[in-house]
Amino acid sequence: MLYYLMQYLEAQYHPPGFQVIEFITVRATLAAITALVIALLVGRRVIRWLGKKQIGETIRHGPASGVVDHSHKAGTPTMGGVIIVLAILVSTLLWGALTEVYVWLIVLATVWMGAFGFADDYIKVVRKDKAGLAPRIKVVGQVGLGLIVGSVLYFHADFASVRDLTDLPFVRNWHFDYNVLAYVFPEAGLELGWALFIPVAVFTVTATSNAVNLTDGLDGLAAGTTAIVALGLVALCYISGNSVLAEYLGVMHLPTAGELTIYAGAMAAACLGFLWFNGYPASVFMGDTGALSLGAAISTLALMVKKELLLPLLCLVFFVETVSVIIQTWYFRRTRKRTGAGKRVFLMAPLHHHFEAQGLHEVKIAVRFWIVTVLTVLATLLTLRIQ
Repeated sequence: MLYYLMQYLEAQYHPPGFQVIEFITVRATLAAITALVIALLVGRRVIRWLGKKQIGETIRHGPASGVVDHSHKAGTPTMGGVIIVLAILVSTLLWGALTEVYVWLIVLATVWMGAFGFADDYIKVVRKDKAGLAPRIKVVGQVGLGLIVGSVLYFHADFASVRDLTDLPFVRNWHFDYNVLAYVFPEAGLELGWALFIPVAVFTVTATSNAVNLTDGLDGLAAGTTAIVALGLVALCYISGNSVLAEYLGVMHLPTAGELTIYAGAMAAACLGFLWFNGYPASVFMGDTGALSLGAAISTLALMVKKELLLPLLCLVFFVETVSVIIQTWYFRRTRKRTGAGKRVFLMAPLHHHFEAQGLHEVKIAVRFWIVTVLTVLATLLTLRIQ
């Protein structure tokens, strides 16, 4: 909105300096500053309100609760993800080009999964039902969003020229074509790229939103990791929307994708602002409201700029956390079926709790995971040049 106001003033009155509003880098910076300020100013008020309403975290006591004791965190305000979502949305709507489909699709993804996460948190902390939102309803929300994102990116006219394609890591100017059946049966003239792309979009959205949610288990861990990943997405979005950089690096040029830089910058800053309160000892937890919406946003951004194949490297910490849960669950069920007594690979899952059970302080775990994420983000950006 401010973007359009400044455009109007520049066109009508030509005030000095207002022309810089056309530069995406300027608006991305302004969006990041706005998001950071909102998170810092609104955050304290939201935390105070949550505490007043006694909307606090309930600590579960599982089989390994004697190894890792989080009882001191009971009662800490949760649902703090509303701070992140609010900061991101306001900044994006103020500085983004609201005529672009890209902008509205990422806003939809944020609000959609934020609403499901809010419902889950509300049931847990207000209605005092520890089970929260039924898992199948969460999955319906994630699959539904994946279907919407995949369908829009495939069938909308703005994406017609690139709908079947995505960038291949390490390979310059080569792209994977989702319409593989066209090569298998060239004489049939089949156009079935959607039959592969949409399921990939559904899986990507579902897996990433769950992965961020699983990582949200220690003070500052998910917020800090997401902020770093978002900075990587800032670079990927800007490169994809810049014809010179896209050609130089041999990736697809998506003319209006640069607008997503504004959203990604706002997301990074909002997470950093939230980290001000969420760092150890946390004054507030993001809850599913923040974790699910951030995971959905990361996956949707990657899909929109055709970098979904880079997600396992870009989000390696989230990926490993998820795999640790899968391995733990699979091995426990397998050994229980064979021997009658389930065994575990890790002391606890997800992986950050395993390290905590080994005696590492959660601050050290969070910082080390941040360092790993910095390395994986740099490695992701490096793949664009190793071609």
